[in-house]
Amino acid sequence: MNSDHSNRRRFLRRSLGAMATLFVAGCDRLNETTWFPRILSSSEDFSRGVHKALIPRKSMAQEFTEADLSPYFRSNGTASPESRLYQALATDQFANWALRVDGLVAETKNFSLAQLRALPSRTQITRHDCVEGWSAIGKWKGTPLAEVLHAVQPTPAARFAVFHCADPMESDGTSLYYESIDMDDAYHPQTILAYELNGNPLPIPNGAPLRLRVERQLGYKHAKYLMRIELVSSLENVYGGKGGYWEDSNGYQWYAGI
Repeated sequence: MNSDHSNRRRFLRRSLGAMATLFVAGCDRLNETTWFPRILSSSEDFSRGVHKALIPRKSMAQEFTEADLSPYFRSNGTASPESRLYQALATDQFANWALRVDGLVAETKNFSLAQLRALPSRTQITRHDCVEGWSAIGKWKGTPLAEVLHAVQPTPAARFAVFHCADPMESDGTSLYYESIDMDDAYHPQTILAYELNGNPLPIPNGAPLRLRVERQLGYKHAKYLMRIELVSSLENVYGGKGGYWEDSNGYQWYAGI
């Protein structure tokens, strides 16, 4: 072996050792840099691209039969928002609740629960997989998000649907909890705005009066207590800029496809 080759190998071993030490002892410092989060983000984008290339956009999540229903569908996250606005709406059985859909749309609209129920509906029995380590199978009925989008007519610039929730809310009604999906998932036939669970009106612990079901993603993407849907071209200026509450606060991946 010549000396140049030997020197290169020693340099490579030392470099790899230094990198390993850096990752073990300095992950927090890396996260504080401007360049390392960008690398992680680009890796996530690459993973999402590969996932969508291998699994067609219209591929369906597994659906089950009523014999498969879980005896109890537990609540994930908040069981009842504490905001005064939400509590007032719940006391009135959501008679005065309305879902606002705005942003990059031809026409901003507000949909009452009765108006959503009057739109075409979809019923599906699917499994909810939570990052907390539990799963449950439930029967959901709701309005396909595609029907709502058809009514408001997104502009060509719309790339993401942002879901603003009543969990929690500021005193002025501003939502602090949010989630988002891209337009591919927004138009997916199994993406619905659910108002029923197992044949009954959606219970408050499970997100009443309306929650998102985006069946090809993990449970934290299924936003509860919906108040508003905003169509945007970019997520950079939406709250923490990472596309969701858990993504902002705990570093969860924005794309949670399974």
